[in-house]
Amino acid sequence: MSVEYKVRNPATHWRRLLLLTVLAVVVVAFFYFDLGSHLSLAALQANKDALRRDTDTHYPAAVSLFILVYCAQTALALPGAAVMTLAGGFLFGTLAGAVYVNLGATSGATLAFLAARHLLGESIRKRFGARLTALSAGFSRDSFRYLLTLRLIPLFPFFLVNLACGVTQVPLRTYVAATAIGILPGSLVYTYAGHQMGNLTSMADIASPQMLLALALLGGLPLMSIGYSRWKEKRP
Repeated sequence: MSVEYKVRNPATHWRRLLLLTVLAVVVVAFFYFDLGSHLSLAALQANKDALRRDTDTHYPAAVSLFILVYCAQTALALPGAAVMTLAGGFLFGTLAGAVYVNLGATSGATLAFLAARHLLGESIRKRFGARLTALSAGFSRDSFRYLLTLRLIPLFPFFLVNLACGVTQVPLRTYVAATAIGILPGSLVYTYAGHQMGNLTSMADIASPQMLLALALLGGLPLMSIGYSRWKEKRP
């Protein structure tokens, strides 16, 4: 079941138009200036010494900038999330990196959710109407469990789930909690891999026991969701 949000006054219309314009400018600038080239594994490897040095020297500023960039990347569905997460592990360590990644990703996803709910609902329904039908049905049964499963097992694109939640009856509190919990295991796996990347001296080190463990943990994420679903079904 979806909730209809209609434009009620000219002020809302202009706010929506302004938001769309700003988003379009940012996205066009991202691709026009080829900023995505800086969010690649090759770029991270090439600049890892300078990045580590600057992070150690200006740690609070580095953390703030990292969270803000990750938030913007998630809110706008720009490419580079995986490399950003690896960079978080490399620069801040496995646990701290996962926390900063979670803050940035959850904040960005929440911004997309709020934009969909309050400003872009009608446009989203017209653009993704058919794909939103299945998601809406799942959310109507058990919002938290369904969203947690989607975060653990990305059956639908992350950004599409953000928008879908915004045009359904998923409460904001449920959305934030399920998103933060659901993306944490994957964040830990990627930041762990990124932390190990700082110790790589050659491409052969990618097959190290630590890296293989990270890949095994990533492959085990779907099993976590299945186990949670079965535990939920057995509860009275």
